[in-house]
Amino acid sequence: QVQLVESGGGLVQTGGSLRLSCAASGRIFCRDDMAWYRQAPGKQRELVAMFTGTGLTNYADSVRGRFSISRDNTKNTMYLQMNSLKPEDTAVYYCWRYTVIGVVAWGQGTQVTVSS
Repeated sequence: QVQLVESGGGLVQTGGSLRLSCAASGRIFCRDDMAWYRQAPGKQRELVAMFTGTGLTNYADSVRGRFSISRDNTKNTMYLQMNSLKPEDTAVYYCWRYTVIGVVAWGQGTQVTVSS
């Protein structure tokens, strides 16, 4: 079993920054795929950024150049650095992990609110 716990969300003004963290525990592996998703009210959950087990990263067009995903396998933690935040970035942000043995896990979510 895999447990994911997000932290770092909050209220920030337009143009501000936040860093989200996702701490993992359980049966995890350093080559797991990991990602951040978000879901705004009334909208579908969407992929924000992904960090594959082979070291590749991918970003949604809406955040490319503003957000940066990273991971520290020594701490079993993934991060999402969010800069130049916009009101349309307001959403609940979820951590996701797909382990090399095929287990999928989601975190409980952390709220990010960007005021105009």
